[in-house]
Amino acid sequence: MNVIVVLSDSLRVDHVGAYGEGKARTPNLDRFARESALFTRCYIASYPTVPNRADIWLGRYTFPYRGWQPLEPEDVILPEILGEHGVTTQLIFDTPPLLYGGFYRGFSGWWYIRGQHADPYITDPTIPTPLPAAPHKLKNIKRTRQYLRNRYDWRFEKDYIAPRTFTKAIEWLERNHTLDKFLLFVDTWDPHEPFDPPTHYLKLYDDPYREVDSIIYPRYGHWEYMSSSELRRVRALYAGEVTMVDTWFGYLLETVERLGLKENTMIIFTSDHGHLFGEHGLEGKPGGMLGRLYETTTRIPLIIWHPEGYGAGEKFDLITQPPDLLPTILDFMEIPIPKTVNGRSLIPAMKGEEERIREFAVSARFPGRRTEAAVFDGWAGSSRAVAPITITSKEWTLICYPDPERSELYRIDEDPEQENNLIEEEPKIANELRRALID
Repeated sequence: MNVIVVLSDSLRVDHVGAYGEGKARTPNLDRFARESALFTRCYIASYPTVPNRADIWLGRYTFPYRGWQPLEPEDVILPEILGEHGVTTQLIFDTPPLLYGGFYRGFSGWWYIRGQHADPYITDPTIPTPLPAAPHKLKNIKRTRQYLRNRYDWRFEKDYIAPRTFTKAIEWLERNHTLDKFLLFVDTWDPHEPFDPPTHYLKLYDDPYREVDSIIYPRYGHWEYMSSSELRRVRALYAGEVTMVDTWFGYLLETVERLGLKENTMIIFTSDHGHLFGEHGLEGKPGGMLGRLYETTTRIPLIIWHPEGYGAGEKFDLITQPPDLLPTILDFMEIPIPKTVNGRSLIPAMKGEEERIREFAVSARFPGRRTEAAVFDGWAGSSRAVAPITITSKEWTLICYPDPERSELYRIDEDPEQENNLIEEEPKIANELRRALID
């Protein structure tokens, strides 16, 4: 029995056609979803990139006690558990923070694709790096220039990062598909910024020759530093990256089918968080006082193919979270689940044996330095008292600050865009959710 996990960073659920809105073209993901179990209420737990991977690697909620940091030596992590039971594990990734955080630890093999984001890869001072937008519109000029150096020689789609990552995953499958049991974990940074798809993908959503700044690495915060035309271009660049990822995920699926692996392989596709493009007046993943985690950021795709057909073609509105992936994988491989795990296997739900995983999801951001930890009402949070925690139930979302007067409450089953704050009208509901968090 084998498992393939594909994690596409920063992929908004509303850009996957199978989830209904289809703001990007994703024919391969849509086909995959029609044959798989589609979880409609999967929410992030620890946020953003590195804390999310810690949740997956440990099967635990890590945000209450750790932030953006490397794995701890004593951590009991997924690849090591599988290795102890004779499973060959391979990590293929281009997500730079995973390299610095040591998230390749415990894998039988790992391969890092160079050149993504601000990877200190190419140093050639003769390479021109003209900024694609006015400097004040970019989140980080130094990182943008490093990325432009890294991608200077790219000419074809296959030269881009996500295609190279999926190509390496395909090559690995071709060489290793006869293994008795394996885990292949593919972690790609796209469609995370820099938003820089090949021109033919941008053409699907915008005129690439329209005279407008291409803000490939937008500054986080209020979005009004851009014109509406520039914001439209940013959205188009992002959508182009989504479609590129979908294309190469399709090539991976073709390889799985060609090698006869679908009969004994569980395939999981997911993301770690979304990205704001003007919603709530914000751009990116701002922190501090603007770091409110709305549905656009917290709700992520989760699609699972089970070789025995469990949940195939069904939609599950159970509240799920990333810590559920580890127990789901161990359950599939018939490996005991450690007592340290907070997550729940989703296979019983896919079999129709379980109707609820949890009553609510908790999503939060924690500072990278544990010395900044603070506690309010017994709950660990951020010393930056402006960093809220989001609690999501079947009907409600509470964006909870230590100061209740700053909190926000939304009836998400009736107001999915979260435009009508009901914190003053429904204090009882807000208190119930806050108490559930603390308890």
